[in-house]
Amino acid sequence: MSGRYHSYLSPKCQVGAFEEKGGCAVFACEPIQRGEVISMWGGRIVTEQELDRSLPDFTQRIVQVEEGLFLETPAEREPSDCFNHSCDPNVGFSGQVALVAMRDIQPGEELTFDYAMCDGSPYDEFECLCGSPGCRGRVTGNDWKRPDLWEKYNGYFIPYLARRIAKLKASS
Repeated sequence: MSGRYHSYLSPKCQVGAFEEKGGCAVFACEPIQRGEVISMWGGRIVTEQELDRSLPDFTQRIVQVEEGLFLETPAEREPSDCFNHSCDPNVGFSGQVALVAMRDIQPGEELTFDYAMCDGSPYDEFECLCGSPGCRGRVTGNDWKRPDLWEKYNGYFIPYLARRIAKLKASS
């Protein structure tokens, strides 16, 4: 993957082929410390009405970053588009566009995040094949509503979902 990209991917990471998971994945090639920035996504902000589902690799190029707003990667398949979902992730959010290590990560580990950390609408729902012991079986735009995930990912939700969670906690 070469060319000019709009996103940042740490030089401690590399992208590799992973056909079973959408064609590619991100792997650590050096040790990564907890809290270290792994990636920062770039692109253009589009409203929900502007989403173009006919884009090649649509679900890999779109992430919801605010209520009704999505970040679209302008180029097909940037290296930072290759982060896969896991129900037992090692990466979480810091702000709307930064991914950070949730724990120390060793070389060779795939870098994944739980899409429940950022997806608050049904634009990317699928049967989960992550294989982790706690796999939910299906990933939906409502997974962020699960109190077990609030505790598990506390501090790693994208800000608009953290605000939604705070409202739900306050009303109960």
